[in-house]
Amino acid sequence: MNFKMNLRINMGLSVLIAVLLVTPLLLQAAENEKLIEHETGFYYTIQKGDTLWDLSRKFSDSAWLWPEMWQENKQIANPHRIYPGERIRLLRRTGTQKIAEKKMAVIPPALEDLIHYDYAALDRVGFIRKEPVAAHGTIFKVMETKEMINMDDIVYIRPEGDFKLSLGKRYTIYRTLLPIKDRFTNEYIGIQHYILGTVEITQLEPEYAVGRVIKAFGRMQKDDLLMPYERQPVTITKSTPPPGIVGEVIMAEEHNQILGDNIVAFINRGANDGVKTGHIFDIYFQDEVDIYPQQAEKTLLKPVVFGQLVVLRTEATTATVYITQTKQAIHPGTKFASPKL
Repeated sequence: MNFKMNLRINMGLSVLIAVLLVTPLLLQAAENEKLIEHETGFYYTIQKGDTLWDLSRKFSDSAWLWPEMWQENKQIANPHRIYPGERIRLLRRTGTQKIAEKKMAVIPPALEDLIHYDYAALDRVGFIRKEPVAAHGTIFKVMETKEMINMDDIVYIRPEGDFKLSLGKRYTIYRTLLPIKDRFTNEYIGIQHYILGTVEITQLEPEYAVGRVIKAFGRMQKDDLLMPYERQPVTITKSTPPPGIVGEVIMAEEHNQILGDNIVAFINRGANDGVKTGHIFDIYFQDEVDIYPQQAEKTLLKPVVFGQLVVLRTEATTATVYITQTKQAIHPGTKFASPKL
């Protein structure tokens, strides 16, 4: 009897130890899968016959950089076995990986349709529009006494205009900021819409609605506004903009005076100008100078490209962009253009 009991105990302990050993590996695998799926960057869909050696040569002009491409894709167990349909990450979000130095400039046109840009935080990206969005509701109270509204807080919402709030529907919480004007011409550009979170309507009353905050991106408060929630895709298809589109960076979404890598910003060109989501633009510097003091006319210097940005969403006359890389600081007014200016 004691022998059987000891055997059962030992077997139970063995199973428990195995579970404890396997669980961290499963959790790590799940975390890695989530990281691969949602990390910001450019991705390529593997085709039949592809190898890391060939892809490294195509995207970095050097086949010998394939170990860095492998290091960037932890989901690849064997670098000599990659399969069609899988997606691999081409560029890293931070760091100084050699394969990222030339960015998208070396990608052959035939491969462009296989390149995608993933930006998991697209739901929280704001925009600039000449006419502000018509609010469907306004938060007029939060349960308990709070100055700031956070995740899972219960809020009370007043419908606006002729809009009716719907039970179970989600709404984006946003705030409109001061009108934006051109720094030099003082021409009106539009109103910035700053995205703060998402709320779900849980209860309807004759004069108001009750909701629960299910996502929080910023500090929400009373008098913040609601508009219908539209789920934004994480994956953006990369595409080449039409030639000749030239414009300026208006400002950073967070109003940073100095912009760098991984910053969301706004540009003064939009759908009316042919700008589409997924377009990649060059950021450049160009100046006019007096080469010879005795000449009356100034000489326009050759443009110097020092960065790139990708379009996340477009409005009629503006667009929201993400600065994927830059070799020097960017300021409001910095110029951008279609590649090969």
